[in-house]
Amino acid sequence: MSRVRDSDEGACEAGSSPCFMHELGADGTSVVDPQQERDVVRWRKAERERLLALRLALSAEYRTGQTVAIAAELDRLIPTEGPPIVSVYWPIRSEPDLRAWMQARCERGTRIALPVAVAHGQPLTFREWQPGARLAHGLWRIPYPAEGQEVTPTVVLAPVVGFDRQGYRLGYGGGFFDRTLAVLRPKPLVLGLGYPCTAIATIFPQPHDIPMDRIVTGTTSGVLPGRN
Repeated sequence: MSRVRDSDEGACEAGSSPCFMHELGADGTSVVDPQQERDVVRWRKAERERLLALRLALSAEYRTGQTVAIAAELDRLIPTEGPPIVSVYWPIRSEPDLRAWMQARCERGTRIALPVAVAHGQPLTFREWQPGARLAHGLWRIPYPAEGQEVTPTVVLAPVVGFDRQGYRLGYGGGFFDRTLAVLRPKPLVLGLGYPCTAIATIFPQPHDIPMDRIVTGTTSGVLPGRN
C-alpha cells in the first residue's frame, strides 16, 4: 500500500500522534472496551475539528489546483462505458468542488447521482442529477435533486475530513456513509476524496467503519491501491 509522504502534504502538515496505536488488532480494527470506545469518540471529535480548521484555512487557489488534479484522477479511475452511475456530493465547508466535473461527465454519458440525507440514523438514498435540475434541501440544507430518479450507484465518491493509510475515512460523525455502504448491493467502487494534508496515522477504526477502495487527493502518493 502506498504511503502518504510528508513531502506531499502541500500547504499544511498532517496527523496527530498515534496515541491509541497499541489498541489496534492485526487486521487494523480496534480491540477496545466501552471506556476506550468513548475515548476514541472524544479523540475523533477533537481531530475532526482540527482537520476541518486546517481545511478551511487552505487557500482557494490551492483547493482549486488539488480539485483539478482529483478530477483528472477520477477520469482515469472511472470508465465511461456502461455507463457508470456515480454518486458525487454537493460541496460544503471547502470540500473539493466537483460540480464542473459532474457536468462534464454528464455530457460524456456518465449518470450522476447525489446522496439524499433526510433523517438521522438512516442510510442515504441516491437520486439522479442532471445539469439544471431543481434542487431540494435535506439535512444541514445540503441540496439534492428534487425530482431525480432514485438509483443505485456503481461508484460512490465520499468526501473525507481525514483519512489514514489503511483507507479508513474520518467523516463528519453522522455515520451516513458507513451505514449506507454496509447495505448497498451490489457493492460499489468507493473512492474517498480529500486533500493530502488531512492524512493521519490512523482513525482508530471501529467494527462499523468501512475502508474506502482508494483515497484520491490530487497527489499520486495519496491514491491507495485497490483493496480487491
